[in-house]
Amino acid sequence: MESTATPAIRTLEEIRKDFPLLEREMNGQPLAFLDSAASSQKPNAVIQKIARYYEQEHANVHRGVYQISQEATTAFEEARELARELINAPSAEEVIFVRGTTEGINLVASSYSRKFIQQGDAVLITAMEHHSNIVPWQMACEAQGAELRVAPINDAGELLLEELYAMLDDKVKMVALTHVSNSMGTINPVKSIISRAHTLGIPVLVDGAQAIPHMKVDVQELDADFYTFSGHKMFGPTGVGILYGKREWLDAMPPYHGGGEMIKTVTFEKTTYNELPHKFEAGTPDIAGVIGLGEAIRYMNSIGHGRIQEHEHNLLAYATEALSQIEGLRIIGTAQDKASVVSFIVDGVHPYDLGALLDKQGIAVRTGHHCTQPLMDRFGIPGTVRASLAFYNNQTDIDRLVAGVKRALNMLR
Repeated sequence: MESTATPAIRTLEEIRKDFPLLEREMNGQPLAFLDSAASSQKPNAVIQKIARYYEQEHANVHRGVYQISQEATTAFEEARELARELINAPSAEEVIFVRGTTEGINLVASSYSRKFIQQGDAVLITAMEHHSNIVPWQMACEAQGAELRVAPINDAGELLLEELYAMLDDKVKMVALTHVSNSMGTINPVKSIISRAHTLGIPVLVDGAQAIPHMKVDVQELDADFYTFSGHKMFGPTGVGILYGKREWLDAMPPYHGGGEMIKTVTFEKTTYNELPHKFEAGTPDIAGVIGLGEAIRYMNSIGHGRIQEHEHNLLAYATEALSQIEGLRIIGTAQDKASVVSFIVDGVHPYDLGALLDKQGIAVRTGHHCTQPLMDRFGIPGTVRASLAFYNNQTDIDRLVAGVKRALNMLR
């Protein structure tokens, strides 16, 4: 008789074993990996899925009538549907494969601005943006003769909402902001900001790179016009990501790249463009990366987004409390609503020196400005030490970080 028992839920310590790189040593010490905001580790399921594609299923997609090509196309489009379900997009045709968050933002900044931003218009971003959500808009504004406005933050790293809202007027043609700060972990109230912008008919792009790995995102609930994120920060491969856009905008925007796949017909006199999503997917895509991204989404779904968020929230609170006890240590980014990042500086100690000594103890953290130089200028600091968490981290990793910082400071002071 077949068993109907519910399979046992694996503990997070058991799940941790799915990540082979976490088993290695660094500088002769067991690895404590605390740099997932830069790029997360990959589970065996994703690694094996990509290897299987190259070993048994490799062919170009959408172009072949033969079996292997059709199998690759099916796996490719299954990944698109998994991404659609992940963010609750209304249609898979609104899910565009890009190289990552940076390309997603560049696509919108370039294509949208060519159609909808003119001289004298404005784009509004915030003081906590990653360079990838600053530079493309600077370039677009320079090309179109528009103004780039920057909404300020307070000393806790939270947006000053009333000041942001006061900057919204009929000249603003786009609001672009991060969902979660990569440097401070601040979770922005994007739903409220989107709602306010929409009362003035202003579309909103959300950089979701640091949100997707840590919380459930529903683009319809947020009412986001554009939402973009990267595969490599959510346990998938590098070089692939997602841009969601509302159909009304994607239909109206011109293509970003020209070439194969994004066309219907080509003559030397005129080209007609393909339907969504292919209109924005010129050339042979990163097929293995897309398939790997689909497997990463399956993997996250198998653990549960609520479980991930709860574990990381508890771990962040534990890390914040423990680090706060170290004399001279100051946490940068103390917002009430945070996710999975604790950045800090220590009086009289350069972040690089501290990070280098942690490396010798097998502790991997990020040091520097984290691609947020204007934010560092806002706080008057050269950079921070950033410990960023994922669900495969545990209290032992935090204990080693705290002990490692103390040991390093004893050497530096």
